[in-house]
Amino acid sequence: MKPYYLIVAIMFMCHFAFANTSMYTDTVKKPRSTGVFTSVEQVPEFPGGLPAFANYISRNLKYPDIARLIGINGSVVVTFVVDSIGRVTNVTPINCIGAGCEAEAATVLEKSPRWKPGIQDGRFVRVQYSVPIHFSIPAGKVTFKDLQKSAYGFIFDINHHLYTLEEAQAVLGRSFQSTDVEIAEPFYNYDNNEKFKVAGKNEIYLLKMKP
Repeated sequence: MKPYYLIVAIMFMCHFAFANTSMYTDTVKKPRSTGVFTSVEQVPEFPGGLPAFANYISRNLKYPDIARLIGINGSVVVTFVVDSIGRVTNVTPINCIGAGCEAEAATVLEKSPRWKPGIQDGRFVRVQYSVPIHFSIPAGKVTFKDLQKSAYGFIFDINHHLYTLEEAQAVLGRSFQSTDVEIAEPFYNYDNNEKFKVAGKNEIYLLKMKP
């Protein structure tokens, strides 16, 4: 794969959330101790504002090795709560593109510096947001030779049938396009099938190929 490029298109979405909080106004009054707001009089603020938040994500987000190896692209939408003392809590990815991207997006947000908390009715409150974090790498050719040399093992799901890496190469040829991969996720071999045991690798991944 060619050197990757990481794109974090986050500033616009954050601005959208901040500028349009009235669209998400709570209609149910919640207890002071547990209430989470989506609309407040004064929104939380990352130190330095939105440009600093985008810069923080860009500097700290790492493209997972496995995602870079097989060319995974996509957006992970993550919800989080800025609590009443400015901590980022309840970080939850709400969609999956695979290959460790969800975990990486969540980790970066969990390590965020404290924000200036939101204010409602003169008190600091918990406020929830959703932001997309984009992973982007040039699409290209993935060779079976590179997969074999990597620190990871691979099982392939092709048209709902499982194949070892060697079997998949016989079906697909010496390479395939990264865009042919629907998702890459950990493979646990729950049936303890000897055929799908891969020794000497850090992790085993299931590559689901598009029909």
